[in-house]
Amino acid sequence: MSYEKVMQVKSSVVIGTKQTLKAMKNGHISEVFVAVDADQHMIQKVTHLAEELGIPCHHVDSKKKLGVACGIEVGAAAVGIKQN
Repeated sequence: MSYEKVMQVKSSVVIGTKQTLKAMKNGHISEVFVAVDADQHMIQKVTHLAEELGIPCHHVDSKKKLGVACGIEVGAAAVGIKQN
């Protein structure tokens, strides 16, 4: 389900840990997807901030698959979905 949701809103995603964190702090993100096979130190920042801000955080099994769902050829550790 998670990959399909990202594919459906491909035009409204923020890709990457740094960009996702920045967009979350600015209040532009409605939900977050993190890959559990990514560096734990990096995704921990995203999951912690999501918890603090009350943003739903979904875990997916593969950063490569998450990247493909976003339409990029490299893996993505974190992806944020922009608010409408």
